[in-house]
Amino acid sequence: MRYFNYLSQAEEQELFYSLPVDYNNTSEQELLAYAVGAALYCPATRPTIATDVLSGKHLGLTSWVFDLEDAIGDQQVEAAEMSLTVQMHRLRMSLEQDPALYNRVPLMFIRVRSVEQLQRVLERMGPLMEMITGVMLPKFGAEQGERYFQTIAQYNQSKDSCAPVLYGLPILETAEVIYRESRLDALLAIKRVLDQYRSYVLNVRIGATDFSSLFGLRRNPDVTIYEITPIRDCISDIINLFGRMDAPYVISGPVWEYFASGERVLKPQIRQSPFEEALGPDGRRLRNEYINRHVDGLIREVMMDKENGIVGKTIIHPSHIRLVQSMYTVTREEYDDAIGIIERNNGELGVFKSGYSNKMNEIKPHLNWAKKVLARSKIYGVLHEQQHFISLLSEQERSVYV
Repeated sequence: MRYFNYLSQAEEQELFYSLPVDYNNTSEQELLAYAVGAALYCPATRPTIATDVLSGKHLGLTSWVFDLEDAIGDQQVEAAEMSLTVQMHRLRMSLEQDPALYNRVPLMFIRVRSVEQLQRVLERMGPLMEMITGVMLPKFGAEQGERYFQTIAQYNQSKDSCAPVLYGLPILETAEVIYRESRLDALLAIKRVLDQYRSYVLNVRIGATDFSSLFGLRRNPDVTIYEITPIRDCISDIINLFGRMDAPYVISGPVWEYFASGERVLKPQIRQSPFEEALGPDGRRLRNEYINRHVDGLIREVMMDKENGIVGKTIIHPSHIRLVQSMYTVTREEYDDAIGIIERNNGELGVFKSGYSNKMNEIKPHLNWAKKVLARSKIYGVLHEQQHFISLLSEQERSVYV
């Protein structure tokens, strides 16, 4: 699997200075943590999972989450577990008959409801779990989280040594985490659990929908989650604890709930200049076409995610896949600055002027930033200097929509 592997060789050469690397669910933990990216949710009851995976139904999809929690009714739990097992068996049979199909398989995850369900799924799926990269752990708290990771650790210690590691992906979304009076104690307790099982933690996810529900809130499509003050404050504390560079976790951003269903009423807020800079005279037209089809609030929210060190996002509609992925690509300027900082980290210099003559790069303060940029560049690639994430989007939109 590789990001943007649907592009032709000519398109890759035109767009990328450094191509994304290949990976699969046996790759090293740090690489996989960044590779989760835009994770598409679907109900585990979906009867065409195996067919959809093998056919590449969703262009560019690299992470798929099969939901046994909120996406299915309480009366569907048993049927959903059985259906998912059947689908994974069908997928496994097809892959064994034609191993070349492995290149089409995204990272696959299961969101469970409880520790008991996780134990049941592990037993029911057996060797089929080798195709699953990790389990999403909703309503994550320290006490329940300890039991979740005990179960994950026991599975990993008892599996075949050649089988991929099964990871846990805790979702922070409970009242204890969002309420101010209990937040710090709750987050510190959660961090102690995750630190204990660090080798099995793929990333930390933020469940802003559940947070919002505790206040009776729901953001509209022209407002990012960072403009909802109770949620913003909680996200700030999560980043403060889990994003520190002495022991950082990859933090994934909250779901964007909206997708295009007609013309926008409000004027798009995304500046026109990036489109014109990347695409020239066609920029205005392509911007209008794109914004009419997609919610510009998502673009602004992913921009804010990145500025706050968040990489990855839960998505609920296929139209979000390529948009979110494209925004995680690394620009040539970011890459050159990062390389320059790391190469000069030998004590001889403290600061140097960027090769773009538009900033000063301070080696010690910017070193951790540079390391994160290089980690992201492996999965999402580095664009040529004249390219912009919008250039990548426009290629996709021409092929899919225009």
